[in-house]
Amino acid sequence: MDFTLSEEHRAVKEAARDFARTELLPGVIERDTVQKFDPVLIKKMGEMGFMGMMVSPEYGGGGMDTLSYVIAMEEISSVDASAGVIMSVNNSLVCWGLEYFGTAFQKQNYLTDLATGKKIGAFCLSEPEAGSDATSQHTSALEMKDHYLLNGTKNWITNGSSSGICLVIAQTHPEKQHRGINVFIVEKGWEGFVVGKKEDKMGIRASDTHTLMFTDVKVPKENRIGEDGFGFKFAMGTLNGGRIGIAAQALGIAAGAFERSLHYARERKTFGKPISEHQAIQFKLSDMATRIEAARLLVYKAARLKDQGKDYVKAAAMAKLYASDVAMWVTTEAVQIHGGYGYVKEYHVERMMRDAKITQIYEGTSEIQKLVIARELLK
Repeated sequence: MDFTLSEEHRAVKEAARDFARTELLPGVIERDTVQKFDPVLIKKMGEMGFMGMMVSPEYGGGGMDTLSYVIAMEEISSVDASAGVIMSVNNSLVCWGLEYFGTAFQKQNYLTDLATGKKIGAFCLSEPEAGSDATSQHTSALEMKDHYLLNGTKNWITNGSSSGICLVIAQTHPEKQHRGINVFIVEKGWEGFVVGKKEDKMGIRASDTHTLMFTDVKVPKENRIGEDGFGFKFAMGTLNGGRIGIAAQALGIAAGAFERSLHYARERKTFGKPISEHQAIQFKLSDMATRIEAARLLVYKAARLKDQGKDYVKAAAMAKLYASDVAMWVTTEAVQIHGGYGYVKEYHVERMMRDAKITQIYEGTSEIQKLVIARELLK
């Protein structure tokens, strides 16, 4: 086992770290407050190659491996988790699914713009009654002669209003249950496609999360991905990889909160000495660092397995389950170390604690990850 990063991976880490601190850090508190992400920053993320890291250079991507992606995700999310989730959805759920399962026509028409950041993608699976139970799709896609008629509502959609391209999961053959589900590429601006309310969230507030509504939206048949009935397999396969991205986001949130706590502990004095010299604080820092390192190894293992073409389902679920718990625990401890200062926005850790919670929920709750792990163990 070799845990040393290659020269290429170290370069990715340095580039992402520098971008996060020079471009994302200024204004991160204001973006959280006003609940808006600067589109200029998204353009810059695209120019830096962060929006299509694993996409083939043929389609404008970086052609990098999954490990490079999670390394960059950690660094971006350590400063701004909202930027991290925008990047994660575009890379893991939209670009990867489109390149891996899409036709040449679909890749030519959509993938290049997504990989370069000219357009952002959204992954539309969740519904008011279909969150963890992804089989219960009420959004319908009625097959016509040369198109499908899409009707329904999707909610909790990251990049909901800022996206230009959506991958929408819908039921075509209800009698076949999950085997009758399809996935479609839908463009923003098509007649009948309406962006609904924006969610007022606890965390990752700078990323937009919306309800999307479809009323008799005509989707050309060439915009269906895969064979008829492939949608559920597409969604589950894509989410398996997406969990690695969210695990990396959680890891980044924890690492960022730890770095700030370490710095604060060295600077803050009580009883005539830095609080880093108090054993109570030292124990907190020791536990934080150990759990973060363990989470990092789980995330890297899942990424490596994916890059090697091996079964990574269990590893991805374990990485997301553990890293998200670590993010929640570390950020809570970070607020405690900061004391009263940790409870105000200026010191960042209260935002990180709010951001951490969602990593235990989206792209499969912690409870769902335990079911996935158990299923894999009992095969």
